[in-house]
Amino acid sequence: MQQSRRSNPYPFTWEIPLMLAVTVLLLLVLGVQAGRAGANLAAGGGGFSFPPRDEFLTSVPVILAGDASAGLPSGTTGRASPAAVRAWVTGAELMILVVLCWAGRALWLRWGPHRVYGMASKAEAQTLLGHRRLHRVRGIIRPDLYGKERS
Repeated sequence: MQQSRRSNPYPFTWEIPLMLAVTVLLLLVLGVQAGRAGANLAAGGGGFSFPPRDEFLTSVPVILAGDASAGLPSGTTGRASPAAVRAWVTGAELMILVVLCWAGRALWLRWGPHRVYGMASKAEAQTLLGHRRLHRVRGIIRPDLYGKERS
């Protein structure tokens, strides 16, 4: 009902989807690098190391193939096995995907096309009006449940 009375005059253009796609891809690349760094750290490496800027993107396919030293400086110690690299990268990517899905759902519920305009949540209404007043005016708030002409 609310949606039919309101319209958004802003056209759906390419900027917002492109920004979302670039953000997701960047987070997934960071997840690959963080997974490799975690695998090297767990293998007894010399710390949580990331590659230099010029090797950051080009080392991703080699890391996904299982090479724990791809893009790192030659003096970096602690090389994890290919199975450990794949496991750590998978774990990091799964955590990132869970957070992205949770954030996407929260954004969709807040600003999506089926949001409810001007409605307070149950907790907000109880905080604002108080429990006693909510109980007193329940017939006005929910006439289908507490109205006088209830059938």
